[in-house]
Amino acid sequence: DEHFHLRYVLGLLLLLHSTDSFYVPGVAPINFHRNDPVEIKAVKLTSSRTQLPYEYYSLPFCQPSKITYKAENLGEVLRGDRIVNTPFQVSMNVEKKCEVLCNLPNKPVTLTVEQSKLIAERIREDYYVHLIADNLPVATRLEFYSNREEEEKKKEKDVQFEHGYRLGFMDGNKFYLHNHLSFILYYHREDVEESQEHTYRVVRFEVIPQSIKLEDLKADEKSMCTLPEATGSAPQEIDPTKENQLLFTYSVHWEESDIKWASRWDTYLTMSDVQIHWFSIINSVVVVFFLSGILSMIIIRTLRKDIANYNKEDDIEDTMEESGWKLVHGDVFRPPQYPMILSSLLGSGIQLFCMILIVIFVAMLGMLSPSSRGALMTTACFLFMFMGVFGGFFAGRLYRTLKGHRWKKGAFCVSLGCSVLFIQQPYDNPVRTNQIPRQIPEQRWYMNKFVGILMAGILPFGAMFIELFFIFSAIWENQFYYLFGFLFLVFIILVVSCSQISIVMVYFQLCAEDYRWWWRTFLVSGGSAFYVLIYAVFYFVNKLDIVEFIPSLLYFGYTALMVLSFWLLTGTIGFYAAYMFVRKIYAAVKID
Repeated sequence: DEHFHLRYVLGLLLLLHSTDSFYVPGVAPINFHRNDPVEIKAVKLTSSRTQLPYEYYSLPFCQPSKITYKAENLGEVLRGDRIVNTPFQVSMNVEKKCEVLCNLPNKPVTLTVEQSKLIAERIREDYYVHLIADNLPVATRLEFYSNREEEEKKKEKDVQFEHGYRLGFMDGNKFYLHNHLSFILYYHREDVEESQEHTYRVVRFEVIPQSIKLEDLKADEKSMCTLPEATGSAPQEIDPTKENQLLFTYSVHWEESDIKWASRWDTYLTMSDVQIHWFSIINSVVVVFFLSGILSMIIIRTLRKDIANYNKEDDIEDTMEESGWKLVHGDVFRPPQYPMILSSLLGSGIQLFCMILIVIFVAMLGMLSPSSRGALMTTACFLFMFMGVFGGFFAGRLYRTLKGHRWKKGAFCVSLGCSVLFIQQPYDNPVRTNQIPRQIPEQRWYMNKFVGILMAGILPFGAMFIELFFIFSAIWENQFYYLFGFLFLVFIILVVSCSQISIVMVYFQLCAEDYRWWWRTFLVSGGSAFYVLIYAVFYFVNKLDIVEFIPSLLYFGYTALMVLSFWLLTGTIGFYAAYMFVRKIYAAVKID
């Protein structure tokens, strides 16, 4: 497919435009002939109110004669997917007006009181049902007018898609179940030679859920049914206090589409706020690099002046008394307290950094898109395990540099099996450490550790908080996250801003003749994690409808893990930037 290869090359050139379409490795198109079965599978039930996914048959839906669960990868298991077959009979390009799902046309499904109560509870909790056809998730089309003027002039509607379909709805204190599903499947007709039969590919899967009362669905002996007029039908109520009788029915409509198979995910991934992304990214880039330029100029000019003064060969009588950061040269590389804990934390930070960098970069190239189900999480897990080798290497080397001797215990702290990597040459420090530590003068209030954490965290957090909103939406509101080009750029901005803030903070600290920078740099650089925690609480209060204890515990448990990981990541970035800076400046001055 030459057209595809051209688009793939263009997609690589325009990395930021991550909605460009191309075949994802490991996901090949399926060609259907007319009348070929198109299998409809169920994935799970989800709710942004409870955050607890359930499998499809946890509710009394119609079941096939044999229930078969798909073998899943690690990512699908971690996402809570339980992909299973369903009794929907769908054939390529074959219409169905209305058909009863369970093979009992004259005998409706009877829900027990317990089953009715369970369905009513799931409707109250705002659960969505997720189905797939040819690995394409079902979506509910939402149409609305963007403003009144447009309604009057063009009558054009804005279209957005909701993932899955609502299990049902409430009206007052009554519960109504969506018992009829109108499937709309779009196909693309593939170009073939004249002698060959046409093949088709599924390019979109939509559903219109309806609630139709049992009496209004007229079913015959052949499992066929008749849908009532839209104006005269009543919805199917589920009374949780008694048994309920109903029919599960469905219809199938096929439409031809110009969308190519390679572009079929574009509809699902189209978001209305890509513009917000562009504005936020450009804003972050401008702010960060403007501040970077100013900070770099100030630091470089000040440092040059400092180094020139320190290295000036004056007469012995005119020798000025040393002051500033040169004064602590004999203590600046003095090992800190708890070197094993520090090196272990930094090793874990390196492990996270390598994993995140590779995952985002590979995802940006389109290899871990949502169409490759579970691939992102699977890759992240395996990479995190493998990157323990690098974490162990860096932690071991730093531990030896900090005069640590219990390297076997240290290896266990970072990752099991990496102890051999702890037999490393330590880093060569440019100056010797004095035997007797010098006294640290009293520090100003703004040099306090907690003030430093609050000050240092603002810039990195400000550069990335817009992207954080979309990441949170993907995790907690069951959205697809796909803008990995933006995410990669945000990650680079985060690395730059953390490094610069860390260098500035350590420079001020050394100028104040406080040489205890090892732990402080790590803690201060991770200051943006505090703001991520505050934002997570804000998001919980303002964006989510979670009110129960278990979903709240789940949210804050995962949030704590995310904040801890972010703290390790940013702290490690800042620490190594500061360490390289300190080594560089002390190597540049002449020490007697």
